Amino acid sequence: MSRGAKKSAVRPPVTIIDACRDPEIFGPWFKDARTWASWFVVLRCMFGLALDDGELAIFRKHTGRTTPAAGSYFDLSLVVGRRGGKSLILALIAAFLACFFDWREFLTGGERGTIMIIAADRRQAATIFKYLREMLDIPLLRGVIDRETNELLELNNSITIEIQTASFRTVRGRTVVAALCDELSFWRTDEGTANPDTEIIAALKPAMATIPGARLLKASSPYARRGVLWNDYRRHFGVEESATLVWQAETRQMNPSVPQSFIDQEYADDPANAAAEYGGLFRTDLEAFVSKEVVDACTVPGRFELPMLKNTLNARPRYLAFVDPSGGSADSMTLCIAHDQKGIVVIDAIRERRPPFSPEGVVQEFAELLQAYGVRSVSGDRFGGEWPRERFRMYGIDYQVGVKPKSDLYRDLLPLLNSGGIELLDVPRLAAQLCGLERRVSRAGKDSIDHAPGGRDDVANSVAGVASLVCEARSTTRTRRVFINYMER
Repeated sequence: MSRGAKKSAVRPPVTIIDACRDPEIFGPWFKDARTWASWFVVLRCMFGLALDDGELAIFRKHTGRTTPAAGSYFDLSLVVGRRGGKSLILALIAAFLACFFDWREFLTGGERGTIMIIAADRRQAATIFKYLREMLDIPLLRGVIDRETNELLELNNSITIEIQTASFRTVRGRTVVAALCDELSFWRTDEGTANPDTEIIAALKPAMATIPGARLLKASSPYARRGVLWNDYRRHFGVEESATLVWQAETRQMNPSVPQSFIDQEYADDPANAAAEYGGLFRTDLEAFVSKEVVDACTVPGRFELPMLKNTLNARPRYLAFVDPSGGSADSMTLCIAHDQKGIVVIDAIRERRPPFSPEGVVQEFAELLQAYGVRSVSGDRFGGEWPRERFRMYGIDYQVGVKPKSDLYRDLLPLLNSGGIELLDVPRLAAQLCGLERRVSRAGKDSIDHAPGGRDDVANSVAGVASLVCEARSTTRTRRVFINYMER
């Protein structure tokens, strides 16, 4: 079968284009058909409908191919600028697949087929879910819902539509007839994996294996040149025989109602960001800070924390600590303790308290751990003004404000990671945050290192901070010894 088409035993009684034109079905959402012309070409390709000459020109422009496959496409990657209409189209596809296809012949016993809407968080997925719920409320489909919650719809045809956050664990154990992956270029995870999109897609495919005609739809505005969406674009865009169809388009090419003046202003403010957000282009000013292989090589498997070393012939090591404070409502508050061991930075303990929490209680907890390691002074940034100093002082800990910005801390950490000059604890969130850091070049040509949009780096920041302290203390000690040796000669 040509160009990736595969046979599906399920057939809808009406085409999705007819449903969008019918005022009794989905027509109210697509009243101005001209503004949806490019999206209708996507839908025609996805469901194996013929294209006229004008539509074929649109297809060629956005796919780099000459002709679409003879049948349907079941694996699509939509690289489309922000505000391009992705959420409404994903909701339309979910509604059409749920109500106009009959999947029951592929389900056994009491099994239900699942249409999964996956996004970085539930709030983002809820946008699609809201559109979808409204589409299922038309007179033709009214009564199709048996049970409803804020994140789930059970239909009377053995189909369940549900929202899921980007986690490879939550997609297992289901029979998936369609997966709609929204904004996957921005998926982040707290589960310790550096590549959540890769692992989630890998977990989805077995869940779809027994369903002929199951569809995998990945839609996102582009970001960095990594991950599933970038790999799809790199491997399949413009490749005639590929089973994965990649569609790339600017915002206004998919949604002409977005004012050109708005787009022009975005380009004037930040050309690199606008080219990705509204131009549909992957960013060239971003690169990963450190690879997973490097982080894994520095991680001591099974080491979760080290006890304080007692006095030895070489004296007890000097423990140093860095805290990344937080007000308790948005970011985590983290602490890292480390020491120098024959030129290696050894991470001894990490603490993270995720919001919501009481800053007062966390300071007390951290102070007790610091005292257990014999640490009487901790460094951190200027967050919160005077309150970190005051709170730590109450428990006998001197809080020193660090002078290096976060980017510099990460920049100094990289040689330690690459050379194996640091021993990391086996903490999955630390590894994920380190691998999620990005190096970017500003318009002024300045290099900066930070977490990606929607990401976190609280644990990584405290590790980078304490590593810097250990290296500075080592350098100071070495300088002092050189001076003493000079004076004694």
